[in-house]
Amino acid sequence: MISKNKQQVMDWVENNKNTLSDWNQTIWHYGETAWREYKSSAWYVKQLREQGFEVEEGSGGMPTAFCATWKNGEGPVIGGYAEYDAVPGNCQAADTVERPRDGLSKYAGGHTDPHSALGVGSLGGFLAAKAVMEQFDIKGTLKFFGEPAEKLRGSKPIHAAKGYYDDLDAAISFHPFYMLPLCNTARWDTHCAVAFSAMYTFTCDEPENWLSSGSDSPIPASHAEARAPGATDAVVIMYSLSKMYREHMLSNGMGWSMNETILNTGQATADNIPGQMAQIYYFIRVPNTEMAEKVMEVLDRNAESAAKAAHCNWKRNWITKSRTGLANHTMAETTFNNLKIAGAPVFDEQAIKVAQKIQEKLGFEPMEKPFIDEIEQLIEPEEAEKKLRESLPAWQQHFTSDDYTEYCWHAPTVRLYIGRPALKSPKPGYAYPTWVMNALGGIRECIDPMIVSASKTVGMTIIDLLTQPELLKKAQDEFKERTGGGINGSKWEAPLCDYEPPIHYRWPEYVTTQRGEEWVIPAMKEKE
Repeated sequence: MISKNKQQVMDWVENNKNTLSDWNQTIWHYGETAWREYKSSAWYVKQLREQGFEVEEGSGGMPTAFCATWKNGEGPVIGGYAEYDAVPGNCQAADTVERPRDGLSKYAGGHTDPHSALGVGSLGGFLAAKAVMEQFDIKGTLKFFGEPAEKLRGSKPIHAAKGYYDDLDAAISFHPFYMLPLCNTARWDTHCAVAFSAMYTFTCDEPENWLSSGSDSPIPASHAEARAPGATDAVVIMYSLSKMYREHMLSNGMGWSMNETILNTGQATADNIPGQMAQIYYFIRVPNTEMAEKVMEVLDRNAESAAKAAHCNWKRNWITKSRTGLANHTMAETTFNNLKIAGAPVFDEQAIKVAQKIQEKLGFEPMEKPFIDEIEQLIEPEEAEKKLRESLPAWQQHFTSDDYTEYCWHAPTVRLYIGRPALKSPKPGYAYPTWVMNALGGIRECIDPMIVSASKTVGMTIIDLLTQPELLKKAQDEFKERTGGGINGSKWEAPLCDYEPPIHYRWPEYVTTQRGEEWVIPAMKEKE
């Protein structure tokens, strides 16, 4: 039997599901990428202020972050958040064919997970809970964060280090399902692992001192002289060395990853001037902090060698250092019980027709039930844990990465997953093109069921935490036990962030020039 206040959460979401759908469309079509989510963050700030929240813009020194607070008397503080960064090079229209959004090229930003629906699904739950708190005079505080640059694990380590989570009594992290078996469930024991990332900058500050440059001419580095290798060469050497040394960073068979992106090269168009500055960005996911430090040690050595070979100076700047996650079974059980009430997403006839049209246009016979079965099914957290562990070694306690883990060390936290639309493979071994899943995240009929389910589950969990003191105490007692006494306890992990927000780099973004709105790689649609 569902309680009256929980039924009101359910009703609020049902009555506002069209509005939530419109909100998702707004953020989805902005398609702004990490650290440059100006329109998206401004939209959230405006909505939250209209809903009666007090909002600190630019929280933690991050222009596209915010911290919104709504209080109804003395009571527990429940935290949650929106993410809204998209991914460069994933500009896909909400359509059944592959094409970029109108007026843009495929190189512009687009939502993949999609963070647009992540943020709106979470926001819907907080607003539903707020409405019920007002109706039944439930005491407590809602603290809702804008967390930019999740794809870079950007804001949460900074918010944590600056104390924004210290007053939380509990926190709710929601994410669309992205890998089985984590679909319509909550994480149990194996939470996300460590992510470290850094920017390596190479500068050729004294090209005139390379070999005999300038010795036979009053003009240093004249056209006839051998020029210095420069920063572009340093980045190429760094890239090659790090690829070559990958197996020498951690032992073979380790479940980890390292990816790199070159943000800048050259800075000159003259034929005889060496590249003055170049940057390469590394992102690593590893099971624990000690392994991350070992990888960074090798990368630093590679940078030093590359700089010497290319007649450059070098420096490393941190982009992120995020911690491992911390389980809380009480929070997982409570949230999953509410997911049972809310129900998994269910696709209606219109959503099925959209999916079938995609299959047909890709040359396949449309399926009667095109969506994978797991999206419309619940899986108990402990059962999902068992399946997840099947592919992991017994010693590994954490897997993959996401910076929601920062909340885990400041308050009992749940990691909730709700099924997002994905299609069944039409034949063995076939993988759909990436654009298909991206498009489904922007098509109302397909993504809205996830938003509704998430909003209901988040909202009901907040109400449980505010109206059942014994439940919140149980979650907090578990948190204290796992941390050896809570914040600063014997088993507690302190924030790793010891750097300023990395907002000043040349992150991809939309820019307005005399030519119109463009991308770092021009995002205007190419002429036919």
